[in-house]
Amino acid sequence: MSTVLDLPALSAAPLKTDPFPYFTVESCVRSDQIEAVLAGFPDIGDGGSFNIEDVNVDERFDAFLKAIDSRAFRQIIRDKFDVDVMNLPMMMTLRGYSRSKDGRIHTDSKTKLVTILIYLNTEWPAVEGRLRILRDGQNMADFAEEIAPGPGTLVAFKVTDNCWHGYPPYEGTRRSIQINFLTSEAASNKHRFFHKLSARLKSWLRRRKASKH
Repeated sequence: MSTVLDLPALSAAPLKTDPFPYFTVESCVRSDQIEAVLAGFPDIGDGGSFNIEDVNVDERFDAFLKAIDSRAFRQIIRDKFDVDVMNLPMMMTLRGYSRSKDGRIHTDSKTKLVTILIYLNTEWPAVEGRLRILRDGQNMADFAEEIAPGPGTLVAFKVTDNCWHGYPPYEGTRRSIQINFLTSEAASNKHRFFHKLSARLKSWLRRRKASKH
């Protein structure tokens, strides 16, 4: 059984269906574990998504990752969305910095069946940068719910044609882990390849910029 995630809170969270199937938990990490998880979040200063295997992870954060990739967590997701994720490939990516261009309205690709976002910021006083569950793909102001990306806040949704979401532009530290259950290993490999390529490009550009100073 997980000693990091608050499994009872996850199980008890009601499934909402307007405008698409999703649920939220204010803090999915146990209160006696959240400080360690926050402190263990890898140092990511660039924008974009990074594969877990492409960053340095300490023991504290590794325990959190293992709790996510567990049978108990998969069962909760399966039961909420009626999607058999028990043996599906799982992809985990990290974000540490939000650029002003991030957060644009979008739906997730059809190779993803379920998306889970867990925010790992110590607090979130800003009005901007709060995730919105949207009713369409055009209007950021037309939302069913707005979620502050606080310490351990979880948002999970079933990927559908209308799973529109996004957040008002925010520039600065905004830490999160995204978990996706994918349709196949081929889809997983494709996503990981492009995340790795993007990370290498950003690293090269950062070194190139530093060498000019």
